Amino acid sequence: MDYRPIPAIFVADAPGLDFLNSIATPVDEPVDWIADGEGLLSWLEQACLVPVDVLAQMRSQTSPAELDEIAQKARGLREWFRPFVQKRKGRPLKAKDLRELEPLNSVLQRDERYGVIVADANSASGLAFDTRRRYLTVDSLLMPIVESLAKLVCEEDFTYVKACEGPKCTLLFADHTRGHARRWCSMAICGNRAKVAAHRARLKEGKGG
Repeated sequence: MDYRPIPAIFVADAPGLDFLNSIATPVDEPVDWIADGEGLLSWLEQACLVPVDVLAQMRSQTSPAELDEIAQKARGLREWFRPFVQKRKGRPLKAKDLRELEPLNSVLQRDERYGVIVADANSASGLAFDTRRRYLTVDSLLMPIVESLAKLVCEEDFTYVKACEGPKCTLLFADHTRGHARRWCSMAICGNRAKVAAHRARLKEGKGG
Protein backbone atom coordinates (compact mmCIF):
# COMPACT_ATOMS: atom_id res chain seq x y z
CA MET A 1 0.00 0.00 0.00
CA ASP A 2 1.15 3.57 -0.67
CA TYR A 3 -0.55 6.92 -0.22
CA ARG A 4 1.82 9.23 -2.07
CA PRO A 5 0.87 8.95 -5.77
CA ILE A 6 -2.84 9.63 -5.23
CA PRO A 7 -4.39 12.61 -3.42
CA ALA A 8 -6.55 11.60 -0.46
CA ILE A 9 -10.28 11.13 -1.08
CA PHE A 10 -12.75 13.54 0.52
CA VAL A 11 -16.23 12.62 -0.68
CA ALA A 12 -18.00 11.81 2.60
CA ASP A 13 -19.48 15.24 3.40
CA ALA A 14 -18.46 14.55 7.01
CA PRO A 15 -14.86 14.82 8.30
CA GLY A 16 -15.26 11.82 10.60
CA LEU A 17 -16.25 9.61 7.67
CA ASP A 18 -13.46 11.08 5.54
CA PHE A 19 -11.10 9.80 8.22
CA LEU A 20 -12.56 6.29 7.89
CA ASN A 21 -12.09 6.67 4.13
CA SER A 22 -8.35 7.31 4.62
CA ILE A 23 -7.95 3.70 3.55
CA ALA A 24 -9.74 2.77 0.34
CA THR A 25 -9.43 1.09 -3.05
CA PRO A 26 -9.85 3.94 -5.56
CA VAL A 27 -8.72 1.78 -8.51
CA ASP A 28 -7.53 -1.78 -8.02
CA GLU A 29 -5.13 -1.81 -5.06
CA PRO A 30 -5.87 -0.64 -1.50
CA VAL A 31 -4.33 2.72 -0.58
CA ASP A 32 -3.71 3.74 3.04
CA TRP A 33 -3.07 7.48 3.25
CA ILE A 34 -1.96 7.24 6.89
CA ALA A 35 0.31 4.21 6.46
CA ASP A 36 3.16 6.04 8.21
CA GLY A 37 3.93 9.29 9.97
CA GLU A 38 4.53 11.37 6.86
CA GLY A 39 1.32 9.99 5.40
CA LEU A 40 -0.62 11.09 8.48
CA LEU A 41 0.82 14.62 8.30
CA SER A 42 -0.03 14.81 4.60
CA TRP A 43 -3.58 13.58 5.20
CA LEU A 44 -4.14 16.04 8.07
CA GLU A 45 -2.98 18.87 5.80
CA GLN A 46 -5.25 17.79 2.93
CA ALA A 47 -8.17 17.45 5.35
CA CYS A 48 -7.44 20.95 6.75
CA LEU A 49 -7.64 19.55 10.28
CA VAL A 50 -4.29 20.88 11.51
CA PRO A 51 -2.66 24.25 10.62
CA VAL A 52 0.17 23.97 8.11
CA ASP A 53 2.63 25.71 10.43
CA VAL A 54 1.91 23.16 13.17
CA LEU A 55 2.54 20.29 10.76
CA ALA A 56 5.83 21.88 9.65
CA GLN A 57 6.88 22.21 13.29
CA MET A 58 6.00 18.55 13.95
CA ARG A 59 8.09 17.50 10.94
CA SER A 60 11.12 19.46 12.13
CA GLN A 61 10.93 18.59 15.84
CA THR A 62 9.66 14.99 15.83
CA SER A 63 11.57 11.90 14.78
CA PRO A 64 10.20 9.72 11.95
CA ALA A 65 9.81 6.87 14.46
CA GLU A 66 7.61 9.02 16.72
CA LEU A 67 5.51 10.12 13.75
CA ASP A 68 5.14 6.52 12.63
CA GLU A 69 3.98 5.62 16.14
CA ILE A 70 1.24 8.27 16.16
CA ALA A 71 0.17 7.15 12.68
CA GLN A 72 -0.17 3.62 14.07
CA LYS A 73 -2.40 5.00 16.84
CA ALA A 74 -4.49 6.83 14.24
CA ARG A 75 -4.95 3.63 12.24
CA GLY A 76 -5.96 1.81 15.43
CA LEU A 77 -8.53 4.52 16.15
CA ARG A 78 -9.83 4.27 12.61
CA GLU A 79 -10.28 0.51 12.70
CA TRP A 80 -11.84 0.65 16.18
CA PHE A 81 -14.42 3.22 15.05
CA ARG A 82 -15.26 1.65 11.69
CA PRO A 83 -17.36 -1.26 13.12
CA PHE A 84 -19.31 1.26 15.22
CA VAL A 85 -20.34 3.10 12.05
CA GLN A 86 -20.86 -0.01 9.94
CA LYS A 87 -23.17 -1.52 12.56
CA ARG A 88 -25.29 1.61 13.00
CA LYS A 89 -25.41 3.25 9.57
CA GLY A 90 -28.92 3.54 8.22
CA ARG A 91 -30.61 4.15 11.58
CA PRO A 92 -30.59 6.92 14.20
CA LEU A 93 -28.15 6.61 17.07
CA LYS A 94 -29.53 6.01 20.56
CA ALA A 95 -28.39 7.06 24.03
CA LYS A 96 -27.24 3.51 24.77
CA ASP A 97 -24.66 3.81 21.97
CA LEU A 98 -22.74 6.18 24.24
CA ARG A 99 -21.29 3.22 26.12
CA GLU A 100 -19.15 2.26 23.15
CA LEU A 101 -17.97 5.84 22.68
CA GLU A 102 -16.26 6.22 26.05
CA PRO A 103 -12.78 5.83 24.48
CA LEU A 104 -13.46 9.05 22.52
CA ASN A 105 -14.43 10.89 25.70
CA SER A 106 -11.27 9.71 27.45
CA VAL A 107 -9.15 11.23 24.66
CA LEU A 108 -11.20 14.44 24.44
CA GLN A 109 -10.53 15.08 28.13
CA ARG A 110 -6.85 15.56 27.28
CA ASP A 111 -7.52 18.22 24.66
CA GLU A 112 -5.72 21.59 24.91
CA ARG A 113 -8.39 23.92 23.52
CA TYR A 114 -8.79 27.54 24.49
CA GLY A 115 -10.99 30.48 23.56
CA VAL A 116 -9.79 33.63 21.83
CA ILE A 117 -11.36 36.88 20.60
CA VAL A 118 -10.58 37.56 16.93
CA ALA A 119 -11.43 40.17 14.31
CA ASP A 120 -14.49 39.32 12.22
CA ALA A 121 -15.68 41.63 9.45
CA ASN A 122 -19.03 39.83 9.33
CA SER A 123 -19.79 40.50 12.99
CA ALA A 124 -21.75 43.60 14.06
CA SER A 125 -19.04 44.42 16.59
CA GLY A 126 -16.19 43.49 14.29
CA LEU A 127 -15.16 40.82 16.80
CA ALA A 128 -15.95 37.13 17.29
CA PHE A 129 -15.18 34.33 19.71
CA ASP A 130 -13.11 31.47 18.30
CA THR A 131 -11.47 28.34 19.67
CA ARG A 132 -7.90 27.25 19.05
CA ARG A 133 -5.83 24.22 20.03
CA ARG A 134 -2.36 23.93 21.49
CA TYR A 135 -0.32 21.16 19.87
CA LEU A 136 2.09 20.48 22.72
CA THR A 137 2.99 16.87 21.85
CA VAL A 138 2.85 14.64 18.80
CA ASP A 139 -0.12 12.84 20.39
CA SER A 140 -2.10 16.06 20.08
CA LEU A 141 -2.32 15.40 16.32
CA LEU A 142 -5.03 12.88 17.20
CA MET A 143 -7.23 15.52 18.82
CA PRO A 144 -8.81 17.02 15.68
CA ILE A 145 -9.46 13.50 14.41
CA VAL A 146 -11.16 12.45 17.64
CA GLU A 147 -13.16 15.70 17.60
CA SER A 148 -14.35 14.95 14.05
CA LEU A 149 -15.53 11.50 15.17
CA ALA A 150 -17.32 12.99 18.18
CA LYS A 151 -19.05 15.58 15.99
CA LEU A 152 -20.04 12.83 13.56
CA VAL A 153 -22.00 10.92 16.20
CA CYS A 154 -23.46 14.08 17.73
CA GLU A 155 -24.36 16.07 14.62
CA GLU A 156 -25.04 13.60 11.81
CA ASP A 157 -28.28 11.66 11.40
CA PHE A 158 -26.97 8.10 11.06
CA THR A 159 -30.12 7.26 9.11
CA TYR A 160 -28.35 8.86 6.17
CA VAL A 161 -24.87 7.48 6.76
CA LYS A 162 -24.35 5.09 3.86
CA ALA A 163 -21.83 2.81 2.22
CA CYS A 164 -21.15 3.26 -1.48
CA GLU A 165 -23.00 0.67 -3.56
CA GLY A 166 -19.94 0.03 -5.74
CA PRO A 167 -19.22 -3.74 -5.60
CA LYS A 168 -15.59 -3.28 -4.52
CA CYS A 169 -15.89 0.14 -2.87
CA THR A 170 -15.39 0.58 0.87
CA LEU A 171 -16.13 4.32 1.08
CA LEU A 172 -18.71 5.74 3.47
CA PHE A 173 -20.57 9.02 3.18
CA ALA A 174 -23.29 11.16 4.76
CA ASP A 175 -26.14 11.57 2.29
CA HIS A 176 -27.06 15.26 2.42
CA THR A 177 -28.80 15.26 -0.97
CA ARG A 178 -32.42 16.28 -1.37
CA GLY A 179 -34.50 13.14 -1.05
CA HIS A 180 -31.46 11.27 0.32
CA ALA A 181 -31.09 9.31 -2.91
CA ARG A 182 -27.28 9.28 -3.11
CA ARG A 183 -25.93 5.80 -3.90
CA TRP A 184 -22.28 6.33 -4.82
CA CYS A 185 -19.17 7.73 -3.18
CA SER A 186 -18.93 9.87 -6.31
CA MET A 187 -20.19 9.72 -9.87
CA ALA A 188 -16.61 10.11 -11.08
CA ILE A 189 -15.54 6.92 -9.33
CA CYS A 190 -18.24 4.32 -8.76
CA GLY A 191 -21.21 6.03 -10.40
CA ASN A 192 -19.61 5.98 -13.85
CA ARG A 193 -18.43 2.41 -13.36
CA ALA A 194 -22.01 1.37 -12.60
CA LYS A 195 -23.28 3.20 -15.69
CA VAL A 196 -20.71 1.50 -17.91
CA ALA A 197 -21.50 -1.92 -16.39
CA ALA A 198 -25.24 -1.40 -16.91
CA HIS A 199 -24.69 -0.29 -20.50
CA ARG A 200 -22.58 -3.36 -21.26
CA ALA A 201 -25.22 -5.59 -19.66
CA ARG A 202 -27.92 -4.04 -21.87
CA LEU A 203 -25.78 -4.55 -24.98
CA LYS A 204 -25.16 -8.16 -24.03
CA GLU A 205 -28.88 -8.77 -23.47
CA GLY A 206 -29.64 -7.18 -26.84
CA LYS A 207 -27.20 -9.42 -28.65
CA GLY A 208 -28.53 -12.43 -26.81
CA GLY A 209 -32.07 -11.59 -27.91
